[in-house]
Amino acid sequence: QRWDRFRQAVASRDLWDQRDTRAFLLTPREHFVTNPNLSRAYGPHPLGIGYGVTISDPHIVARMTSALNVVRGDRALEVGTGSGYQSAYLANLTDKVWSIEIIKPLAERTRRLYDSLIERGYDEYRSITTRHADGYYGWEQEAPFDKVIVTCAIDHIPPPLLQQMKPNGIMVIPVGPLGAQYALKVTKQQGADGSISIARSDIYHGGRVSFVPFTRLEGDLIKGTPSASDWRF
Repeated sequence: QRWDRFRQAVASRDLWDQRDTRAFLLTPREHFVTNPNLSRAYGPHPLGIGYGVTISDPHIVARMTSALNVVRGDRALEVGTGSGYQSAYLANLTDKVWSIEIIKPLAERTRRLYDSLIERGYDEYRSITTRHADGYYGWEQEAPFDKVIVTCAIDHIPPPLLQQMKPNGIMVIPVGPLGAQYALKVTKQQGADGSISIARSDIYHGGRVSFVPFTRLEGDLIKGTPSASDWRF
């Protein structure tokens, strides 16, 4: 099933080079779905994993990761650990991965899963550092990052994530209203004079994607989607 889905991802141009194809083939998606969905692990659709969230369609994961252009040694941040599949995928591209999950029991469950897979010989997952926190604010202590991927939808690009990117770093993020977002590639460009500019492109060229909404923490409670006004420069 993994091989068949791989062939479809190549045909639909969701995988762009040999590094991406290797990472796709080495990441065992079947370990990151819930038992009732095991037979559908490689289907071209998102699957519920509990807590009101999903593991994304494998084609979307492949294309967003391809657009991120991760190379060995990159410092990569994921916002929205979820099932753990995305960071596992990243761990086959770089040995420096940080991932943030806002839902505490899900963060704990996925950390246990990584640890159990490490015990089974998936040594690449030792490079994944996880944290329960509000991903809107990134991970300042570990910044700056070469690459940032956001796996939940929001109507703007969080300023803290842009600030924590290195010059010429790349972020891939779904932006737009609930149920109809654009998957944007955001590049933080540095000019010869040191000036910084932000370039955006749509990796689906107008096609829409659908992700679960970004949420925020207030104390220990998960609240609604954050707005740009929540951030103060």
